[in-house]
Amino acid sequence: MHRSVNKKKTLFPLAAVSLSAALLYSGLYGGTAVRAEAAAVPAAVSSPSASAYKAFLQNQYKIELPAAPTKGEFIQDVAKALKLGGSSAEENRFNDLKPEDPAYAAAQALAEKGVLSGGTLQAAVPLTEDAAVYIALKAADLKELAYTYPEAKIKPALRKLGIDYPGNPKLSLQAAQELAAAVDTGLLPAAWHGSFGLGDAASGDFAADLLGSVLSFKGAYKHTIGSVADADIFAKLYQAYQTQDLIQVKELQAVVDEALKQNLITGYNLKDSRYSANFDPKLSLTYGHDDITHAVQLIGLLRSEGLNAKVQLEPKTSAFVYLKEWGEPKQTDSYKVVQIENGNYIAYAKEYDIAFEFDTAEQKAKFQDVIFQYAKKNSEDAKGLIASSWWQPLYYSLTPIDAYKEISNNKLTEGHYYAQTFSLSDKTGEIASGLQKIRPDAKVESYRFWVDEPFYNYLLGGYK
Repeated sequence: MHRSVNKKKTLFPLAAVSLSAALLYSGLYGGTAVRAEAAAVPAAVSSPSASAYKAFLQNQYKIELPAAPTKGEFIQDVAKALKLGGSSAEENRFNDLKPEDPAYAAAQALAEKGVLSGGTLQAAVPLTEDAAVYIALKAADLKELAYTYPEAKIKPALRKLGIDYPGNPKLSLQAAQELAAAVDTGLLPAAWHGSFGLGDAASGDFAADLLGSVLSFKGAYKHTIGSVADADIFAKLYQAYQTQDLIQVKELQAVVDEALKQNLITGYNLKDSRYSANFDPKLSLTYGHDDITHAVQLIGLLRSEGLNAKVQLEPKTSAFVYLKEWGEPKQTDSYKVVQIENGNYIAYAKEYDIAFEFDTAEQKAKFQDVIFQYAKKNSEDAKGLIASSWWQPLYYSLTPIDAYKEISNNKLTEGHYYAQTFSLSDKTGEIASGLQKIRPDAKVESYRFWVDEPFYNYLLGGYK
Protein backbone atom coordinates (compact mmCIF):
# COMPACT_ATOMS: atom_id res chain seq x y z
CA MET A 1 0.00 0.00 0.00
CA HIS A 2 1.50 3.27 -1.11
CA ARG A 3 0.63 5.53 1.80
CA SER A 4 2.10 8.77 0.52
CA VAL A 5 -1.36 9.60 -0.92
CA ASN A 6 -3.39 10.41 2.16
CA LYS A 7 -6.65 10.55 0.19
CA LYS A 8 -6.49 6.83 -0.22
CA LYS A 9 -7.36 6.41 3.41
CA THR A 10 -11.00 6.48 2.33
CA LEU A 11 -10.49 3.39 0.21
CA PHE A 12 -10.37 0.96 3.10
CA PRO A 13 -13.64 0.82 5.00
CA LEU A 14 -13.25 -2.94 5.67
CA ALA A 15 -14.60 -5.95 3.74
CA ALA A 16 -12.26 -7.19 1.04
CA VAL A 17 -9.40 -4.93 1.96
CA SER A 18 -6.16 -6.01 0.35
CA LEU A 19 -3.14 -3.83 0.38
CA SER A 20 0.46 -3.20 0.09
CA ALA A 21 1.49 -6.36 1.38
CA ALA A 22 -1.97 -7.61 -0.54
CA LEU A 23 3.39 -8.10 -3.13
CA LEU A 24 24.52 -12.45 -5.45
CA TYR A 25 26.49 -12.55 -5.63
CA SER A 26 42.32 -18.06 -7.76
CA GLY A 27 44.89 -18.05 -6.39
CA LEU A 28 47.55 -17.79 -9.09
CA TYR A 29 49.69 -20.86 -9.34
CA GLY A 30 53.21 -20.94 -10.68
CA GLY A 31 54.67 -23.26 -13.23
CA THR A 32 56.13 -25.84 -10.83
CA ALA A 33 54.48 -28.21 -8.42
CA VAL A 34 56.37 -26.67 -5.53
CA ARG A 35 55.15 -23.18 -6.31
CA ALA A 36 51.61 -24.43 -6.82
CA GLU A 37 51.45 -26.04 -3.43
CA ALA A 38 53.17 -23.10 -1.76
CA ALA A 39 50.75 -20.60 -3.22
CA ALA A 40 48.00 -19.52 -0.89
CA VAL A 41 46.19 -22.44 0.71
CA PRO A 42 42.50 -21.52 0.61
CA ALA A 43 41.14 -20.40 3.94
CA ALA A 44 38.31 -22.34 5.53
CA VAL A 45 34.95 -21.17 4.24
CA SER A 46 32.34 -20.49 6.91
CA SER A 47 28.88 -21.97 6.53
CA PRO A 48 25.63 -22.16 8.49
CA SER A 49 25.40 -24.69 11.29
CA ALA A 50 23.90 -28.12 10.77
CA SER A 51 20.93 -27.08 12.87
CA ALA A 52 20.29 -24.08 10.60
CA TYR A 53 20.43 -26.24 7.49
CA LYS A 54 18.21 -28.88 9.08
CA ALA A 55 15.61 -26.30 10.01
CA PHE A 56 15.72 -24.86 6.49
CA LEU A 57 15.33 -28.27 4.87
CA GLN A 58 12.35 -29.01 7.04
CA ASN A 59 10.69 -25.61 6.60
CA GLN A 60 11.20 -25.25 2.86
CA TYR A 61 11.28 -28.84 1.57
CA LYS A 62 9.75 -30.99 4.31
CA ILE A 63 13.01 -32.97 4.40
CA GLU A 64 13.92 -34.65 7.67
CA LEU A 65 17.11 -36.69 7.46
CA PRO A 66 17.31 -39.75 9.73
CA ALA A 67 20.15 -40.06 12.22
CA ALA A 68 21.90 -42.62 9.99
CA PRO A 69 20.67 -42.21 6.40
CA THR A 70 21.10 -44.81 3.72
CA LYS A 71 22.53 -43.91 0.35
CA GLY A 72 19.08 -44.24 -1.19
CA GLU A 73 17.51 -41.89 1.35
CA PHE A 74 20.15 -39.27 0.68
CA ILE A 75 19.64 -39.60 -3.06
CA GLN A 76 15.89 -39.08 -2.62
CA ASP A 77 16.48 -35.97 -0.53
CA VAL A 78 18.96 -34.53 -3.03
CA ALA A 79 16.45 -35.00 -5.84
CA LYS A 80 13.70 -33.45 -3.74
CA ALA A 81 15.84 -30.43 -2.84
CA LEU A 82 16.74 -29.93 -6.50
CA LYS A 83 13.05 -30.24 -7.37
CA LEU A 84 13.63 -33.07 -9.82
CA GLY A 85 10.51 -34.99 -10.67
CA GLY A 86 10.11 -38.39 -12.23
CA SER A 87 12.63 -39.50 -14.81
CA SER A 88 11.74 -39.42 -18.49
CA ALA A 89 14.31 -42.10 -19.32
CA GLU A 90 12.83 -45.36 -20.55
CA GLU A 91 15.83 -47.44 -19.53
CA ASN A 92 16.79 -48.31 -15.97
CA ARG A 93 20.30 -46.99 -15.45
CA PHE A 94 20.91 -49.11 -12.34
CA ASN A 95 21.17 -52.90 -12.33
CA ASP A 96 20.14 -53.22 -8.67
CA LEU A 97 17.03 -51.01 -8.74
CA LYS A 98 13.46 -51.84 -9.67
CA PRO A 99 10.75 -49.30 -10.57
CA GLU A 100 8.97 -50.00 -7.30
CA ASP A 101 12.04 -49.18 -5.18
CA PRO A 102 11.71 -45.91 -3.17
CA ALA A 103 14.91 -44.44 -4.65
CA TYR A 104 14.17 -45.46 -8.24
CA ALA A 105 12.75 -42.21 -9.65
CA ALA A 106 15.23 -40.02 -7.77
CA ALA A 107 18.19 -42.11 -8.91
CA GLN A 108 17.09 -41.99 -12.54
CA ALA A 109 16.55 -38.21 -12.38
CA LEU A 110 19.97 -37.62 -10.81
CA ALA A 111 21.60 -39.90 -13.37
CA GLU A 112 20.04 -37.83 -16.14
CA LYS A 113 21.58 -34.73 -14.56
CA GLY A 114 25.02 -36.35 -14.34
CA VAL A 115 24.98 -36.53 -10.55
CA LEU A 116 24.97 -40.34 -10.56
CA SER A 117 26.76 -42.42 -13.17
CA GLY A 118 24.58 -45.53 -13.31
CA GLY A 119 25.60 -49.14 -12.77
CA THR A 120 25.24 -50.50 -9.25
CA LEU A 121 23.70 -48.07 -6.78
CA GLN A 122 23.48 -50.00 -3.49
CA ALA A 123 20.65 -47.78 -2.25
CA ALA A 124 20.11 -49.77 0.95
CA VAL A 125 23.67 -49.49 2.28
CA PRO A 126 24.55 -46.86 4.90
CA LEU A 127 25.56 -43.55 3.37
CA THR A 128 29.29 -42.94 3.77
CA GLU A 129 30.81 -39.51 4.19
CA ASP A 130 32.88 -39.69 1.01
CA ALA A 131 29.95 -41.01 -1.07
CA ALA A 132 27.81 -38.15 0.20
CA VAL A 133 30.48 -35.64 -0.82
CA TYR A 134 30.79 -37.09 -4.32
CA ILE A 135 27.03 -36.90 -4.84
CA ALA A 136 26.78 -33.41 -3.35
CA LEU A 137 29.64 -32.00 -5.43
CA LYS A 138 28.01 -33.04 -8.69
CA ALA A 139 24.59 -31.88 -7.50
CA ALA A 140 26.14 -28.47 -6.75
CA ASP A 141 27.49 -28.25 -10.33
CA LEU A 142 31.11 -28.22 -9.22
CA LYS A 143 32.50 -31.23 -11.07
CA GLU A 144 34.18 -29.28 -13.91
CA LEU A 145 35.98 -27.20 -11.29
CA ALA A 146 37.03 -30.34 -9.46
CA TYR A 147 38.48 -31.92 -12.58
CA THR A 148 40.84 -28.96 -13.07
CA TYR A 149 42.66 -29.92 -9.86
CA PRO A 150 46.26 -31.09 -10.32
CA GLU A 151 47.97 -33.18 -7.66
CA ALA A 152 49.62 -30.06 -6.24
CA LYS A 153 46.22 -28.60 -5.33
CA ILE A 154 44.74 -31.87 -4.16
CA LYS A 155 47.43 -32.53 -1.54
CA PRO A 156 46.97 -29.46 0.69
CA ALA A 157 43.19 -29.69 0.50
CA LEU A 158 43.07 -33.34 1.57
CA ARG A 159 45.65 -32.67 4.28
CA LYS A 160 42.91 -30.67 6.03
CA LEU A 161 40.98 -33.93 6.27
CA GLY A 162 44.00 -35.86 7.57
CA ILE A 163 44.29 -37.72 4.26
CA ASP A 164 47.64 -38.26 2.54
CA TYR A 165 47.62 -38.03 -1.22
CA PRO A 166 48.75 -39.56 -3.50
CA GLY A 167 49.15 -43.14 -2.38
CA ASN A 168 45.81 -43.66 -0.67
CA PRO A 169 44.29 -46.87 -2.12
CA LYS A 170 40.76 -45.64 -1.34
CA LEU A 171 41.03 -42.66 -3.65
CA SER A 172 41.10 -42.55 -7.41
CA LEU A 173 42.26 -39.31 -9.04
CA GLN A 174 38.65 -38.32 -9.77
CA ALA A 175 37.53 -39.01 -6.21
CA ALA A 176 40.48 -37.05 -4.83
CA GLN A 177 39.70 -34.11 -7.11
CA GLU A 178 36.07 -34.07 -6.04
CA LEU A 179 36.94 -34.27 -2.38
CA ALA A 180 39.58 -31.54 -2.65
CA ALA A 181 37.22 -29.19 -4.47
CA ALA A 182 34.56 -29.81 -1.82
CA VAL A 183 37.05 -28.76 0.85
CA ASP A 184 38.32 -25.64 -0.93
CA THR A 185 34.89 -24.31 -1.88
CA GLY A 186 33.35 -24.98 1.52
CA LEU A 187 30.86 -27.47 0.11
CA LEU A 188 32.19 -29.73 2.84
CA PRO A 189 31.94 -27.39 5.84
CA ALA A 190 35.09 -26.87 7.90
CA ALA A 191 33.31 -28.17 10.98
CA TRP A 192 33.55 -31.68 9.52
CA HIS A 193 37.20 -31.59 8.43
CA GLY A 194 38.63 -32.95 11.67
CA SER A 195 36.30 -35.93 11.92
CA PHE A 196 36.00 -36.85 8.24
CA GLY A 197 36.83 -40.44 7.35
CA LEU A 198 36.82 -42.29 4.06
CA GLY A 199 34.21 -45.04 4.35
CA ASP A 200 32.83 -43.73 7.66
CA ALA A 201 29.06 -43.75 8.02
CA ALA A 202 27.54 -40.32 7.50
CA SER A 203 25.28 -38.94 10.20
CA GLY A 204 22.06 -37.09 9.50
CA ASP A 205 23.76 -33.84 10.52
CA PHE A 206 26.60 -34.46 8.06
CA ALA A 207 24.14 -35.16 5.26
CA ALA A 208 22.06 -32.09 6.17
CA ASP A 209 25.14 -29.87 6.02
CA LEU A 210 26.07 -31.18 2.60
CA LEU A 211 22.54 -30.85 1.30
CA GLY A 212 22.30 -27.32 2.66
CA SER A 213 25.60 -26.49 0.97
CA VAL A 214 24.25 -27.79 -2.32
CA LEU A 215 21.26 -25.47 -2.03
CA SER A 216 23.57 -22.55 -1.26
CA PHE A 217 25.63 -23.23 -4.37
CA LYS A 218 22.43 -23.44 -6.41
CA GLY A 219 21.12 -20.14 -5.05
CA ALA A 220 18.25 -21.90 -3.31
CA TYR A 221 19.20 -21.28 0.33
CA LYS A 222 18.38 -18.11 2.23
CA HIS A 223 18.65 -14.89 0.25
CA THR A 224 20.12 -11.96 2.13
CA ILE A 225 21.93 -8.72 1.42
CA GLY A 226 23.58 -8.87 4.84
CA SER A 227 22.88 -8.38 8.52
CA VAL A 228 21.87 -5.42 10.65
CA ALA A 229 25.32 -5.47 12.28
CA ASP A 230 27.25 -5.35 8.97
CA ALA A 231 29.22 -2.17 8.39
CA ASP A 232 28.13 -2.02 4.74
CA ILE A 233 24.47 -2.92 5.20
CA PHE A 234 23.25 0.59 4.42
CA ALA A 235 25.10 0.74 1.09
CA LYS A 236 23.78 -2.69 0.17
CA LEU A 237 20.25 -1.67 1.11
CA TYR A 238 20.41 1.42 -1.11
CA GLN A 239 21.91 -0.53 -3.99
CA ALA A 240 19.24 -3.20 -3.79
CA TYR A 241 16.49 -0.58 -3.74
CA GLN A 242 17.90 1.61 -6.50
CA THR A 243 18.24 -1.29 -8.92
CA GLN A 244 14.64 -2.45 -8.58
CA ASP A 245 11.90 -1.32 -10.94
CA LEU A 246 8.14 -1.51 -11.03
CA ILE A 247 7.04 -5.11 -11.45
CA GLN A 248 4.74 -5.59 -14.41
CA VAL A 249 3.29 -9.04 -15.29
CA LYS A 250 0.59 -8.68 -17.95
CA GLU A 251 -1.34 -11.94 -17.58
CA LEU A 252 -1.22 -11.90 -13.78
CA GLN A 253 -2.23 -8.26 -13.55
CA ALA A 254 -5.18 -8.83 -15.86
CA VAL A 255 -6.78 -10.99 -13.15
CA VAL A 256 -6.18 -8.77 -10.14
CA ASP A 257 -6.84 -5.55 -12.06
CA GLU A 258 -10.25 -6.94 -12.97
CA ALA A 259 -10.77 -7.75 -9.29
CA LEU A 260 -10.04 -4.10 -8.52
CA LYS A 261 -12.57 -2.95 -11.11
CA GLN A 262 -15.20 -5.23 -9.59
CA ASN A 263 -14.43 -3.93 -6.07
CA LEU A 264 -13.65 -7.48 -5.05
CA ILE A 265 -10.39 -6.15 -3.64
CA THR A 266 -9.10 -2.64 -3.01
CA GLY A 267 -5.44 -3.30 -3.71
CA TYR A 268 -2.81 -5.93 -4.29
CA ASN A 269 0.94 -6.41 -4.43
CA LEU A 270 3.17 -7.86 -7.13
CA LYS A 271 6.35 -9.61 -6.02
CA ASP A 272 9.12 -11.78 -7.49
CA SER A 273 9.83 -15.05 -5.69
CA ARG A 274 13.46 -14.96 -6.85
CA TYR A 275 14.03 -12.35 -4.15
CA SER A 276 12.22 -14.28 -1.41
CA ALA A 277 14.34 -14.47 1.71
CA ASN A 278 13.49 -18.09 2.61
CA PHE A 279 14.13 -17.27 6.25
CA ASP A 280 13.17 -19.42 9.24
CA PRO A 281 9.50 -18.53 9.91
CA LYS A 282 9.94 -18.86 13.67
CA LEU A 283 12.63 -16.14 13.70
CA SER A 284 11.49 -13.86 10.90
CA LEU A 285 9.23 -10.91 10.22
CA THR A 286 8.43 -9.04 7.01
CA TYR A 287 8.14 -5.25 7.12
CA GLY A 288 6.60 -3.21 4.29
CA HIS A 289 7.12 0.44 3.34
CA ASP A 290 7.68 2.77 0.38
CA ASP A 291 10.46 5.12 1.58
CA ILE A 292 14.08 3.94 1.43
CA THR A 293 15.16 6.54 3.99
CA HIS A 294 12.76 4.90 6.40
CA ALA A 295 14.41 1.52 5.72
CA VAL A 296 17.89 2.88 6.35
CA GLN A 297 16.83 4.50 9.60
CA LEU A 298 14.98 1.35 10.63
CA ILE A 299 18.18 -0.70 10.26
CA GLY A 300 20.04 1.89 12.31
CA LEU A 301 17.28 1.85 14.90
CA LEU A 302 17.46 -1.93 15.29
CA ARG A 303 21.23 -1.75 15.65
CA SER A 304 20.94 0.95 18.32
CA GLU A 305 18.47 -1.23 20.22
CA GLY A 306 20.78 -4.25 20.20
CA LEU A 307 18.70 -6.26 17.73
CA ASN A 308 20.50 -8.18 15.01
CA ALA A 309 18.95 -9.94 12.04
CA LYS A 310 19.68 -11.11 8.54
CA VAL A 311 18.24 -8.64 6.05
CA GLN A 312 16.71 -9.17 2.62
CA LEU A 313 15.12 -6.46 0.50
CA GLU A 314 12.24 -7.86 -1.56
CA PRO A 315 11.00 -5.64 -4.42
CA LYS A 316 7.29 -4.99 -4.42
CA THR A 317 4.80 -3.09 -6.55
CA SER A 318 1.59 -1.97 -4.90
CA ALA A 319 -1.55 -1.51 -7.00
CA PHE A 320 -4.70 0.34 -5.95
CA VAL A 321 -7.54 2.44 -7.35
CA TYR A 322 -6.73 6.14 -7.78
CA LEU A 323 -9.93 8.16 -7.84
CA LYS A 324 -10.39 10.69 -10.63
CA GLU A 325 -11.48 13.40 -8.16
CA TRP A 326 -7.97 13.39 -6.73
CA GLY A 327 -6.84 15.19 -9.87
CA GLU A 328 -4.46 14.33 -12.67
CA PRO A 329 -1.90 11.88 -11.29
CA LYS A 330 1.80 12.64 -11.73
CA GLN A 331 3.69 9.73 -13.20
CA THR A 332 7.33 8.85 -12.60
CA ASP A 333 9.59 5.84 -13.13
CA SER A 334 8.34 4.46 -9.82
CA TYR A 335 4.67 5.49 -10.07
CA LYS A 336 2.45 4.67 -13.05
CA VAL A 337 -1.29 4.87 -13.62
CA VAL A 338 -3.67 3.36 -16.19
CA GLN A 339 -7.13 4.84 -16.64
CA ILE A 340 -10.05 2.44 -16.47
CA GLU A 341 -13.58 2.52 -17.86
CA ASN A 342 -15.21 4.54 -15.06
CA GLY A 343 -12.68 7.36 -15.29
CA ASN A 344 -10.69 6.27 -12.26
CA TYR A 345 -7.18 4.90 -12.52
CA ILE A 346 -5.27 1.88 -11.36
CA ALA A 347 -2.02 3.13 -9.85
CA TYR A 348 1.16 1.06 -9.61
CA ALA A 349 3.70 2.22 -7.00
CA LYS A 350 7.21 1.00 -6.26
CA GLU A 351 7.52 -0.23 -2.68
CA TYR A 352 9.53 -2.87 -0.83
CA ASP A 353 9.36 -5.48 1.87
CA ILE A 354 12.28 -6.03 4.22
CA ALA A 355 12.53 -9.57 5.55
CA PHE A 356 14.30 -9.88 8.90
CA GLU A 357 15.53 -13.14 10.44
CA PHE A 358 16.44 -12.32 14.03
CA ASP A 359 19.16 -14.04 15.99
CA THR A 360 16.61 -15.19 18.60
CA ALA A 361 12.87 -15.45 19.07
CA GLU A 362 13.18 -12.94 21.91
CA GLN A 363 14.59 -10.35 19.53
CA LYS A 364 11.76 -11.01 17.11
CA ALA A 365 9.25 -10.38 19.89
CA LYS A 366 11.04 -7.16 20.93
CA PHE A 367 10.78 -5.74 17.41
CA GLN A 368 7.22 -4.55 18.02
CA ASP A 369 8.21 -2.61 21.15
CA VAL A 370 10.84 -0.77 19.11
CA ILE A 371 8.38 0.03 16.32
CA PHE A 372 5.70 1.26 18.68
CA GLN A 373 8.17 3.61 20.39
CA TYR A 374 10.11 4.95 17.40
CA ALA A 375 8.31 4.16 14.13
CA LYS A 376 4.55 4.55 14.69
CA LYS A 377 2.65 7.81 14.53
CA ASN A 378 0.13 8.44 17.27
CA SER A 379 -0.53 12.11 16.51
CA GLU A 380 -0.19 14.48 13.58
CA ASP A 381 2.68 16.37 15.26
CA ALA A 382 4.44 13.29 16.66
CA LYS A 383 8.14 13.81 17.29
CA GLY A 384 10.99 11.42 18.09
CA LEU A 385 10.11 9.04 15.25
CA ILE A 386 12.20 7.81 12.34
CA ALA A 387 11.49 9.29 8.91
CA SER A 388 8.14 8.63 7.22
CA SER A 389 6.65 6.67 10.09
CA TRP A 390 3.09 5.48 9.46
CA TRP A 391 -0.01 5.47 11.62
CA GLN A 392 -0.38 1.78 10.84
CA PRO A 393 3.05 0.26 10.23
CA LEU A 394 2.89 -2.99 8.31
CA TYR A 395 4.81 -6.05 9.49
CA TYR A 396 3.83 -9.67 9.83
CA SER A 397 4.89 -13.14 10.92
CA LEU A 398 4.11 -16.48 9.31
CA THR A 399 3.98 -18.04 12.78
CA PRO A 400 1.76 -16.99 15.70
CA ILE A 401 3.18 -14.32 18.00
CA ASP A 402 1.75 -12.68 21.09
CA ALA A 403 -0.17 -9.45 20.54
CA TYR A 404 -0.38 -9.94 16.77
CA LYS A 405 -3.67 -10.48 14.95
CA GLU A 406 -4.53 -13.20 12.45
CA ILE A 407 -5.42 -12.16 8.90
CA SER A 408 -5.25 -13.98 5.56
CA ASN A 409 -3.69 -13.81 2.13
CA ASN A 410 -4.85 -14.92 -1.30
CA LYS A 411 -1.90 -15.51 -3.62
CA LEU A 412 -1.85 -16.08 -7.39
CA THR A 413 1.37 -17.24 -9.09
CA GLU A 414 2.59 -16.84 -12.65
CA GLY A 415 6.06 -18.33 -13.08
CA HIS A 416 8.30 -16.68 -10.50
CA TYR A 417 5.96 -13.69 -10.08
CA TYR A 418 2.97 -13.58 -7.78
CA ALA A 419 0.15 -11.27 -6.79
CA GLN A 420 -1.10 -11.22 -3.24
CA THR A 421 -4.02 -9.61 -1.46
CA PHE A 422 -4.32 -9.24 2.30
CA SER A 423 -7.74 -9.31 3.93
CA LEU A 424 -9.63 -10.10 7.09
CA SER A 425 -9.88 -13.87 7.40
CA ASP A 426 -13.65 -13.97 6.99
CA LYS A 427 -13.27 -12.46 3.50
CA THR A 428 -10.71 -14.99 2.23
CA GLY A 429 -13.18 -17.42 0.67
CA GLU A 430 -15.12 -14.68 -1.07
CA ILE A 431 -11.97 -13.19 -2.59
CA ALA A 432 -10.58 -16.57 -3.68
CA SER A 433 -13.89 -17.51 -5.29
CA GLY A 434 -14.11 -14.17 -7.06
CA LEU A 435 -10.59 -14.46 -8.45
CA GLN A 436 -11.34 -17.91 -9.81
CA LYS A 437 -14.48 -16.64 -11.50
CA ILE A 438 -12.35 -14.06 -13.28
CA ARG A 439 -9.86 -16.74 -14.33
CA PRO A 440 -11.21 -20.27 -13.82
CA ASP A 441 -7.80 -21.92 -14.22
CA ALA A 442 -6.19 -19.65 -11.65
CA LYS A 443 -4.53 -21.40 -8.73
CA VAL A 444 -5.30 -19.37 -5.65
CA GLU A 445 -3.29 -20.21 -2.54
CA SER A 446 -4.94 -19.03 0.65
CA TYR A 447 -3.22 -19.02 4.03
CA ARG A 448 -3.31 -17.22 7.35
CA PHE A 449 -0.56 -15.24 9.04
CA TRP A 450 -0.18 -12.73 11.87
CA VAL A 451 0.08 -8.96 11.58
CA ASP A 452 0.61 -6.06 14.00
CA GLU A 453 -2.57 -4.77 15.60
CA PRO A 454 -2.43 -1.25 14.10
CA PHE A 455 -2.47 -2.71 10.61
CA TYR A 456 -5.25 -5.10 11.60
CA ASN A 457 -7.25 -2.08 12.76
CA TYR A 458 -6.53 -0.51 9.38
CA LEU A 459 -8.23 -3.47 7.73
CA LEU A 460 -11.19 -2.84 9.97
CA GLY A 461 -11.38 0.70 8.61
CA GLY A 462 -9.51 2.50 11.37
CA TYR A 463 -7.39 5.43 10.22
CA LYS A 464 -5.20 5.32 13.33
